[in-house]
Amino acid sequence: MELERMSDMRREDIITLAIETSCDETSCAVLRGGRDVCSNIVSSQIDIHRKFGGVVPEVASRKHVENINIIIQEALDKADMDFEDIDLVGVTQGPGLVGALLVGISSAKAIAYALDIPMIGVNHIEGHVCANYIEYEDLEPPFTSLIVSGGHSYLTYVKGYVQYELFGRTRDDAAGEAFDKVARALGLSYPGGPLIDKLSKKGNPNAIDFPRVYLERDSYDFSFSGLKTAVLNYLNQMQQKGKDIVVEDVAASFQQAVVEVLVEKTIRLAKETRSEKIALAGGVAANSGLRAMMKARGREEGIEILHPSNILCTDNAAMIGSAAYFNYINGKISSLDMNVVPNLELI
Repeated sequence: MELERMSDMRREDIITLAIETSCDETSCAVLRGGRDVCSNIVSSQIDIHRKFGGVVPEVASRKHVENINIIIQEALDKADMDFEDIDLVGVTQGPGLVGALLVGISSAKAIAYALDIPMIGVNHIEGHVCANYIEYEDLEPPFTSLIVSGGHSYLTYVKGYVQYELFGRTRDDAAGEAFDKVARALGLSYPGGPLIDKLSKKGNPNAIDFPRVYLERDSYDFSFSGLKTAVLNYLNQMQQKGKDIVVEDVAASFQQAVVEVLVEKTIRLAKETRSEKIALAGGVAANSGLRAMMKARGREEGIEILHPSNILCTDNAAMIGSAAYFNYINGKISSLDMNVVPNLELI
């Protein structure tokens, strides 16, 4: 590989082509350095999977195959660059759907091999954290980060750009997963999280006393399965009694129960680690209730609350490119025989 050419470049001039295909978004981005996004193209499959009430893995994989080359070329065109301008390829290695991940990794390997440039396999969860480096150009570790998405809930202390200390994770349903399951029970379409958030603004968050699950004393882990079950039991009981269900109140009360736990544990960790900043990440970081409560508590505790813009909260290649860059300048290069790791952990 052209490592001599790379070593002579200024770090901030390194051009990264990034690919993200972990679930149902086909995305490609071009970044200069780890923060300057030249293009970030995202092709969503939401309309396709909505009729099934969730992501169908085989369908997602096939759509990635159909879209990937088009999206890569569109990202290059938008950045006004050619393949010859690329210095580094970053790609999601996991976690995610096996077939979907394979499409992205196969494309990244082909590009890296053809151009004789380094390839970096990226942890999707780490990518979500790195979205904050794009949003806030002066952000540097250390800080506390809450990563909440459809499949994952992590509470971490970010010690360095590629150094994480994991304090808490989900033991069952992740926060975003619970949102989608409750939304389905309420008769809402997929994806349910944004719809729950929208309805919550019209409902009373104190109308129904759903449980707040904090687990053992001082635990930083999360568990939302019991809360989800409590919502389902409430809906069944109301139906059996022939009583009207105020969907807005159910949504608001459920969201409040989730958000209170997320905020309480995150603030507690930030105080324990003496963090001056908390960075939210992942799809649920776009939730207005979470942002509002976290910012309110942050003001009380003197902690700055950060979160990416909505497009950077959901799955996208720009965040993968940022993570790839920081991993590369810290000495990581993946081999061309790298395989997907569908259950890849952050640490």
